[in-house]
Amino acid sequence: MLIFLIIFFLIIFITVFYLQETKNQDENFLVNKKNNLVVEKKDDEELKEKIGQMLLVGFRGTKINENSYIARVLKEVKVGGVILFDFDVPSRSFPRNIVSFEQTKELISQLKEIAPFPIFVAVDVEGGEVNRLKRFISFSSPAEIGKKRDYQETERIAGSISFQLATLGFNLNFAPVVDLNINPQNPIIGALGRSFSGNPQEVIEQSKAFINGFHKNNIISVIKHFPGHGSSAGDSHFGLVDVTETYNEKELIPFKELIKTGMVDAVMTAHLINKKVDPEYPATLSVKFLQEMLRKEMDFQGIIISDDMQMGAIIDNFSLEKAVIQAIKAGCDLLIFSNNVRDYDEQLPYKVRDIVLQAVKNGVIKEERIDESFQRIIKLKRKYKIIN
Repeated sequence: MLIFLIIFFLIIFITVFYLQETKNQDENFLVNKKNNLVVEKKDDEELKEKIGQMLLVGFRGTKINENSYIARVLKEVKVGGVILFDFDVPSRSFPRNIVSFEQTKELISQLKEIAPFPIFVAVDVEGGEVNRLKRFISFSSPAEIGKKRDYQETERIAGSISFQLATLGFNLNFAPVVDLNINPQNPIIGALGRSFSGNPQEVIEQSKAFINGFHKNNIISVIKHFPGHGSSAGDSHFGLVDVTETYNEKELIPFKELIKTGMVDAVMTAHLINKKVDPEYPATLSVKFLQEMLRKEMDFQGIIISDDMQMGAIIDNFSLEKAVIQAIKAGCDLLIFSNNVRDYDEQLPYKVRDIVLQAVKNGVIKEERIDESFQRIIKLKRKYKIIN
């Protein structure tokens, strides 16, 4: 009888213990599930922030406050930077962002103060026709500068401009143009005097002087438009430019030689197609151009920046989703959405961020690819003391 009672209570004890342990395991499982969800949410936020850093966006407004559209984008998308313009193309009117020296300085100060993460503040100041600050800063075109062949003077001019850019608060300038002036009638390069010369060596020397002048005042210089826009007969703002029959291999020389110097931090791509290299995609979306040629053959380790992703060459031929995903897969680290070509869409930064996020979740873009770009961007921001 005693043995029976002992066995009975032992069975009850084991049963209760087992049920409690099962309950504990279930609770632990639920906790772990919850924690995993928290981690997933945290990972989503981190991934969103990394994607946000890959966007450089434009906006309307000559002054802003906490409730302005760009303030919301800076805080909610955490974009990597902004680009300022003097003229608003969609409305065909002045002003867009830039009116005067003091107003521009104040606007940039407001942007930096509102941004939760240090930003690139970019502008196009090449000289001559392409100069967003021409209301209060002006200087000769690259074509005029190139004719003088005075590299010390070129560096002095660039140094003076970069000092004013730094004073205003800019930290990135989309210049110099290193395209060769192969076709003087080229509507977007030659006809506007944007090229230093048709001679590769002259372009190299002028570009080195120009970059040195900008580096004197800690302004990031971006060479453009890879792999060379100088032989084209069309304007990629209005459609896809085919250089298959006009492209000259010497157009690569300035890019190759300047990259070898170690002074190039960033390269901007061109929305042009050369079917002898890639029959399907323009350079901005091309693995063959950006990964095989620029990264591997030229050993470029800096950041690759797309030309404006809203230009006709892209939007007339590719959906937003296709263009964004393919540009990142091809190797672009920073995508420009100026909102200053045809339409103005205040949801665009959110749309692009979400397209990339979904592509990562679906395995279309590897998360490691986002990390690569994020690390390059952070490295450049640290180099130029944008991040302390």
